Amino acid sequence: MKNWGGSSPLIKISAFLIVSVVFFYLGKRFSDVSLSQQLSLFAFRNNHETPQPSSSIALSPTSSKTFDLSLNLNETASPPHASVIKEDAILPPPPPPPPPLQQLKSPAPPSLLRMGVVDENGTMTDDFEWGSSNPEALENWTRANETPGLERGGGIGVRVKKFPVCAASMSDYIPCLDNEKAIRKLSSTGRGEKFERHCPEMGEGLNCLIPAPKGYKTPIPWPKSRDEVWLSNVPRAQFDKGGQNRIVVDKKKVKFPGGGTQFFHGADSYLDQIQKMLPEIAFGRHTRVVLDVGCGVASFGAYLMSRNVITLSIAPKDVNDNLIQFALERGVPAMVAAFATRRLLYPSQAFDLIHCSACRINWTRDDGILLLELNRMLRAGGYFVWAAQPVYKPEAVLEEQWKDMVNRTRSLCWNLVKKEGYIAIWQKPLNNSCYLSREEGMQPPLCEPNDKPDDVWYVNMKPCIARLPVDGYGSNITTWPERLHNPPDRLQSIQFDAYASRKELYRAESRYWKEIIDGYVRVLHWSKFKLRNVLDMRAGFGGFLAGSFAAALIENNLNCWVLNVVPTSEPNTLPVIYDRGLIGVMHDWCEPFDTYPRTYDLIHAAGLFSVERKRCDVYTIMLEMDRMLRPGGHVYIRDSLSVMEELQEIGTALGWRVSLRDTSEGPHASYRILTCEKRLR
Repeated sequence: MKNWGGSSPLIKISAFLIVSVVFFYLGKRFSDVSLSQQLSLFAFRNNHETPQPSSSIALSPTSSKTFDLSLNLNETASPPHASVIKEDAILPPPPPPPPPLQQLKSPAPPSLLRMGVVDENGTMTDDFEWGSSNPEALENWTRANETPGLERGGGIGVRVKKFPVCAASMSDYIPCLDNEKAIRKLSSTGRGEKFERHCPEMGEGLNCLIPAPKGYKTPIPWPKSRDEVWLSNVPRAQFDKGGQNRIVVDKKKVKFPGGGTQFFHGADSYLDQIQKMLPEIAFGRHTRVVLDVGCGVASFGAYLMSRNVITLSIAPKDVNDNLIQFALERGVPAMVAAFATRRLLYPSQAFDLIHCSACRINWTRDDGILLLELNRMLRAGGYFVWAAQPVYKPEAVLEEQWKDMVNRTRSLCWNLVKKEGYIAIWQKPLNNSCYLSREEGMQPPLCEPNDKPDDVWYVNMKPCIARLPVDGYGSNITTWPERLHNPPDRLQSIQFDAYASRKELYRAESRYWKEIIDGYVRVLHWSKFKLRNVLDMRAGFGGFLAGSFAAALIENNLNCWVLNVVPTSEPNTLPVIYDRGLIGVMHDWCEPFDTYPRTYDLIHAAGLFSVERKRCDVYTIMLEMDRMLRPGGHVYIRDSLSVMEELQEIGTALGWRVSLRDTSEGPHASYRILTCEKRLR
């Protein structure tokens, strides 16, 4: 101690410096490791951000705190003023976002990182790896995949051009049904193949804005539109064949007196007759969801609306009459669809009643395969109502058709419960007991146990009887309106990952979306929009968004109907939607939708683009939305921040009025609402 105390000041200073260097080195090494881990996690979150709606559906949305961690990790995507990083944190500035075309083009470049918590679909996984990005390779890829309608601007990203307007002759264009090039190549058209989907090849699709017809006017609001529409809004239509009294032209309007081939005394009297023939049908209680085949101008469905029945009216695209376009202009749920060779895009046991009045369909052709498709879609215990000449006309040819119909329906175990005047009503059995008790070898056979009757996307009709679930799923439903809220049995058959009870998720997500729609109505003044035709583009992920969305609209007394679309890329929740007493359809948004231009007043998309940009071009989906949207109509896109800038730019290029809004969670949430309005062009 003496020696140390007597040491020179130089030795003391040297020793102090050595100790300081050692501690500095150790501290820096520890800090680098911690910072490296933070930056790695930051990079993962920016490259694999799960859209907020999906997260809220995969977990219970009633506890918004489940997103606290993701909000902190995603905050770097927000503007600087919204940052929640502590002031003493030493972090470099975030890297610039990837070019929007990385999200637009299909196929997309492979995802780089996966951390082992959830994948892009919200499913738990431990399949992940570390890697590094290659900005030069990404830049080369985007340049090689430039998109018509987009052009590269200075720096990173793209600038969207203004999309041109299509030719006036395309005012009623439906891409997958008006593809004359593909139709000419068909080897056969005898079974109605030309009325099925034949979508344009990649690069040949729609790349311009469908114009409104000359003289287009804002549609007449419901309920007045049930009885009259503007003549100028339905181009190239022809009217009233054979004095059917279903369409009357009165100056600038087309009026619908409620008549038709079989509605001799009007549609209301016709419905009264059916109800009187078979009181068990109980419109608005037992019978809630109806399919009207070969619907004409859809007066059957239009008049059922006042009886708390929602009817989906379908018919092939008729290039002369455009009858489905009349139905949609009236504000009646309708789609272009045909009984030809493929299954219709609706699930098994979807409809409580299926109706055909002079629908000009040969149900018994090809050993009754069209009846088998009807049987697949008809609910156990449901009814088929047939009003046609073979039922009542005493002519040899027609009597033979009636005999064939009776034999075919008997082989399906349908029970002819009533035949009166020109109407015949059959009922489908409640279970498989009749099918299993038939004589061996009787045709048609039961489908194999591994057949999936809810698989409908580009699936051919099958010459077999769809089996009914042995547990009674699909038949054990309550009456309307109770069924809107009661979790149906078929909820248990939906294939999706869930750690909680499906019924708990169902109820939680219903409350979640009800609150959101209540906010839309209250804050965004939906009641002023005069909504009638509504499309929800992402109906079936986890929490049954579409059903909740439609239910909330119903409870807010908005006088509208909702077509719920379940994307093919997600779990098929259509059976549950129909069990609730709502309507929907399966669709792949990488392809055009089967409806006329100017169909919907409101289109809603929650988390859709965050999911589908991995598969197809974002701008093509928005072009399709523009085609389906009425002038003056609205689009609401609820999605993650990672896609909003790109969607804003495309929306502006479409000529929409666009506005980006915070959600109820505030400015620090990782997602926003893009509100858009289509201008009249």
